[in-house]
Amino acid sequence: MKKHTISAFALFLILQTLFIKTIAQVTNLAAGIQKISAGYPDKFTPYTFCEELPMKTALAGLSVGKLPFKLADIKISTNERGVVVEIPLDNSEQLYGFGLQLGSFNQRGLKIKPIVNDNPLNDVGYTHGPTTFYVSNKGYGILINTARYTTFYCGTTAKLNDRNSAPTEIKGGTSVDELYKTSNKELGNVTVDIPGAKGIEVFVFEGPDLKNVIQRYNLFSGGGALPAIWGLGIKYRVKADFNQQQVIKMAEYFRNNHIPCDVLGIEPKWQTAAYSCSYVWAKDFFPDPDAFIASVKDKGFQVNLWEHAFVSPKSPLYEPLKTKSGNYLVWGGLVPDFVDSSARGIFANYHDQTFVKQGISGFKMDECDNSNIAFGSNSWSFPELSEFPSGIDGEQMHQLFGLLYQKTVYNIYKRANKRTYLDVRASNAFASSYPAALYSDTYDHDQYIKMILNSGFSGMIWSPEVRESNSIKDFMRRSQTAVLSAQTLFNSWYLQNPPWLQINIKKNNAGQLMDNAKQTEADIRKLFEFRMSLIPYLYNAFADYHFKGIPPFRALVMDYPDDKNTFNLSDEYMIGSGILAAPLTEKMDERKVYLPAGTWYDFNTNQKYEGGRSYIIKTGLTQLPIFIKDGTILPLARPVEHVAADTKFEITCFVYGDHKTVGSLFEDDGVTFNYEKGNHNSVNLSWDKNKGTIKRHGPFKSTMYNIVKWQIIK
Repeated sequence: MKKHTISAFALFLILQTLFIKTIAQVTNLAAGIQKISAGYPDKFTPYTFCEELPMKTALAGLSVGKLPFKLADIKISTNERGVVVEIPLDNSEQLYGFGLQLGSFNQRGLKIKPIVNDNPLNDVGYTHGPTTFYVSNKGYGILINTARYTTFYCGTTAKLNDRNSAPTEIKGGTSVDELYKTSNKELGNVTVDIPGAKGIEVFVFEGPDLKNVIQRYNLFSGGGALPAIWGLGIKYRVKADFNQQQVIKMAEYFRNNHIPCDVLGIEPKWQTAAYSCSYVWAKDFFPDPDAFIASVKDKGFQVNLWEHAFVSPKSPLYEPLKTKSGNYLVWGGLVPDFVDSSARGIFANYHDQTFVKQGISGFKMDECDNSNIAFGSNSWSFPELSEFPSGIDGEQMHQLFGLLYQKTVYNIYKRANKRTYLDVRASNAFASSYPAALYSDTYDHDQYIKMILNSGFSGMIWSPEVRESNSIKDFMRRSQTAVLSAQTLFNSWYLQNPPWLQINIKKNNAGQLMDNAKQTEADIRKLFEFRMSLIPYLYNAFADYHFKGIPPFRALVMDYPDDKNTFNLSDEYMIGSGILAAPLTEKMDERKVYLPAGTWYDFNTNQKYEGGRSYIIKTGLTQLPIFIKDGTILPLARPVEHVAADTKFEITCFVYGDHKTVGSLFEDDGVTFNYEKGNHNSVNLSWDKNKGTIKRHGPFKSTMYNIVKWQIIK
């Protein structure tokens, strides 16, 4: 008999072929949350750095749904390129998520590559918040736990198999659009391509509905963020080169003109070096920082400092971080290895001693996204080939840098038992608990509205900030959107005067105010006062975010996942449980608004509308384009100019609908983390038989709210 031999290399090839379908292990993490592990997952992933514990009691209280497929139907395979994951996709499913997407809403039929980028252009996936997490209106969510550049084919690929059919013949022409058009609705998988990976973890979040999926994700991440209550007021960023006296003068302008404002943001010139950063007060601009902080705080303002994380050779942090940074510089500065806890500790301890203990209430953490990868000329950030002492590479560090930067700064305040509200330009998965509002240097109003909706799918907070405008109408429409968002921010970093006094940049900086400046100022005061009146309602919505995982700002499809009219509705959103917002842009004098099933009331006119259909509405520049859901108790406070430690909101409860209904307010000190130890109240509101009642439950001794009036809207 002839003896057969086989080389070691041939044996390797055979074994590689045999094991291309990777053996997976399933772990139950919490009620309705499973993890599938296969191969050798990366050491550094978004979940690696999630220190907040899952809120297991709240998770256990959610109903658990049933997946529309078997867990075993999720296929994971490895090859020389990396890892491929295939998740079943029903023909009628609608998909949402992938972080803070700007150019897309319903992701079904798209090829999406969530990469952190400072210019989130088009619908390819570039974003300030590149989460590899998507949700389905069929009641489940999938998170691919990786920091690698990953591509999702959302029902756009068809594999060769025995069921392939002949292609459909093109009828009626051969235009380019017709030749390349595909409906992408009938292909049976979401295919995920993870180059370079040797294994993967797939988190599966079960419903039963879309909102439950998002709740489960946020609660698993430690609960949604609950910012300091003053952060829900107005934030105004002054001109980049303002000195100490100019900032104080701006503070006096707000108070003297009775324009609400809680936070003043100080831009780059406060430092001796800004690109890269020194983190040292520039004495020629701020000769006495302690006196400056005391002065503006005495006027009721919080102070927020601009910075980024690239450390200048002029900084006291340079030498301590020199051996704990990447091997490439940015603007001549170090890139701290925030994966390393000791590097985070050095950076955090300096900020704590130098700024937080000095009275700084928050930071704007800029430039932590990647330079614009759409253009070769924009290459200011560190390259993907960078190496870091922790062992992470530049690609993964880019994806995680904003997340780790948030973690570093947020933990300063958490350890000090002080709440904050931060600004940041990049984030990632499992960041739900961080009170950090994302922002962008893009400035398209339609896209800013869309990102309010998309933030709700990703455990993120979005700030559609207002800068300059084309016209008064454009400015007021943008201001309406800002007032109806998670953070109301006006950024005048290149404007000498507030934009409502002069929208022309050149004239603004020359001190030439508009003829109608005082009227525009009065109009913006009216919008700001509405925002301040809404704070108790918003604060309760953020409490629901923390304790229940319900995003305070979210797409209608989350609340109405079976209503086909909401599947692609990207310019309307829910605020809390009872307000539907439908912002207008400069292009509109009127707009179409779709109202889901039920009864709704126009906030401005109290006109009643039956849901399940669309209406054409008109909203003035000083009105708010919102509708109130029947059965809502809307608590609106008498506006204050800023939220102080002793502020007691005087509230009128507006009851929508002539029937028994209930509502609530969350009450605590507004500035510490003592609520995590149970030191808070639930203020239960109820209306029945033309009478309103209030009952407080909880150990918190003080009162934040005084209900002075009830008003019914029939």
